[in-house]
Amino acid sequence: MRSLNRRAVLAAGTLAATFAPRAGAAATAVAPLRDGHASATPFLWGAATAGHQVEGNNVASDIWLLEQIKPTLFSEPSGDACDSFERWREDIEIVQSLNLNTYRFSVEWSRIEPAEGQVSLSALDHYRRMVLACREAGLAPIVTLSHFTSPRWFAAKGGWFHPDAPTVFARHAERVIRHLGESVSHVITFNEPNLQLLGEWGRTPDPAVRQTMTDMLAAAAKASGSDRFSLMNTGDAAAMVAPVLEAHRQARQAIKGVRPDLPVGMTLAIPDDQAVGPDSRIEEKRATVYAPFFVEARQDDFLGVQTYSRSLIGAEGPLPVPEGAERTQMGDEFYPQAIGASIRYAHAQTGRPILVTENGLATQDDTVRARFIPAATAAVLAARDEGVPVIGYLHWSLLDNFEWFSGYGPKFGLVSVDRATFKRTIKPSAQILARIARSDLSR
Repeated sequence: MRSLNRRAVLAAGTLAATFAPRAGAAATAVAPLRDGHASATPFLWGAATAGHQVEGNNVASDIWLLEQIKPTLFSEPSGDACDSFERWREDIEIVQSLNLNTYRFSVEWSRIEPAEGQVSLSALDHYRRMVLACREAGLAPIVTLSHFTSPRWFAAKGGWFHPDAPTVFARHAERVIRHLGESVSHVITFNEPNLQLLGEWGRTPDPAVRQTMTDMLAAAAKASGSDRFSLMNTGDAAAMVAPVLEAHRQARQAIKGVRPDLPVGMTLAIPDDQAVGPDSRIEEKRATVYAPFFVEARQDDFLGVQTYSRSLIGAEGPLPVPEGAERTQMGDEFYPQAIGASIRYAHAQTGRPILVTENGLATQDDTVRARFIPAATAAVLAARDEGVPVIGYLHWSLLDNFEWFSGYGPKFGLVSVDRATFKRTIKPSAQILARIARSDLSR
């Protein structure tokens, strides 16, 4: 079937079709944020991954089931992914070798609690070893609690629409932070909880893809012995905002109860929105897609910004990529300077320090990435030099990994991964990022 990425499917409006009854230099020197401001610590130069996309065999998760079910929107299953559940030490060594001082990764809730109420101390110990190994390597470990995936049992209960979801997630957050201890640098509760709103805004759903999504979720519900199966960024997008933000609030409170000094935030998908013409709907989009999350982010220690390109907004809504523009594998416009505008906008709306938690592009040609990185990081550093409190830049992704609906086709990584042997090979573009980070940290 044709390749589909998560953002493309969201743009088609398919994830509204949830099935349910109609009724730093050395990481040890990376200090927490104080009073909402960045402390005098090194800029966080790093790379990011997500558990399901790199670990492999995440068999108790909601997404794993959807990859196996028929029909499915996934072009291929994740399988062994990059085998990072076993090879995580090598991944950390690569980050360290690139002069970076930060590694962002996610913990997989479905490994920690594969059945409701059954907690795996082995899985918690695994992630604790990762955190401690980061510190030993001089890396600040930034931990994401929810990077799209959830346990299968959680999805079968109704996911984020279940009344107990915020409390259940907060309990998970407290458990993780209590076990991982004092060495965690920053915590991200949710990765891009506004993604469905972003994908759907101003676009007409693709009926065929929507129907396949509905059928896939119905099959997953049946396989789970349930009458529903709901994921992050599925269902009524507007209705999901309130429970997810409540889960964020409760998780933040639970984390602070364990470690009051630990910086907590969420990440948002924010393209560089640009108005075209006098009647542009840009402010309508901002009010719908970002504003509810910005309100909550003002209570956080930082806000994660994730930008891949720009979005042109006219009187009728989103406009196509300009004719003749260079495009990435995902169909985005090659526009590395977009991240600078996103940083400024997010900070202006929230007053919070900004951490670039994802920025990059998909390309088979690493020379394109080699052009992207200097331009993108220059835009970030320009905003910092203007006085915007930018605390770090994390490139997406460390590895060529499983890109959701598109499988292993898109190449986002600084490092290639042989699908047969899992051998890692550092790309030339990674060395460019390494030089930029080394130069900035040595100033």
